Amino acid sequence: VIPDDVDTLAQKAGIAQAQGDLQRAAALLAPLHPSADDTGALEIQVYQAILERRPAEMISRLKEVLTKPDPALGFNNGELRFWLGWAQEVAGDHAAAQESFRQARGELEPFLKEQPDNYVLIGDLALVNMGLGDRAAALALSEQAMTVLPLEKDVVDGPAPIEILARVAAQLGEPDRAIAALQKLLSIPSEGALAWRGPLTPALLRLDPMFDPLRNDQSFQKLTVEPISKSL
Repeated sequence: VIPDDVDTLAQKAGIAQAQGDLQRAAALLAPLHPSADDTGALEIQVYQAILERRPAEMISRLKEVLTKPDPALGFNNGELRFWLGWAQEVAGDHAAAQESFRQARGELEPFLKEQPDNYVLIGDLALVNMGLGDRAAALALSEQAMTVLPLEKDVVDGPAPIEILARVAAQLGEPDRAIAALQKLLSIPSEGALAWRGPLTPALLRLDPMFDPLRNDQSFQKLTVEPISKSL
């Protein structure tokens, strides 16, 4: 597969994921072997493994990529390490996940001094602190990302920090806050916060393990079925 095509096919797989069609996404991703610097395509593959809840293969791939992190990738190395931690968590290896999250935090934090307004970086740090169970830091960083990029100022990228808040709140025992953020997200056309930055959809809410703590909540269940119009 030609490198340019890798991104196009990965993007198509991302759309299939958002539509809840994991079979189609898997077929599109199977022939792809993105290089370490193609973090977007790599993350879509990891997300697929996480949505299927079969992350073993991608854990090996990420470990391989992160053995010799490329400094040119900047904070993307820390972001990939967050994905490694999440995949390990989904695989049930809590101790390894904690180690990955700790390492990711160490890799991401230095960049914050140089890029204090980078909402993607702040969002990554929020998710890593969430993985470490550091509730205060994770919530504060989620709020910081929303302050740096308010929805009023940027309707395209502005929803991404709201998604980070929804994920952090869902994982750290703030269901009402998570659901309020999700209701907001699903009512507007939005770019997402993860992988190919595709929108969070009712189908993804049904599949994504990060929202497992909300499964028994009726308000959350409504969000997973109502066909709210989304521009994909």
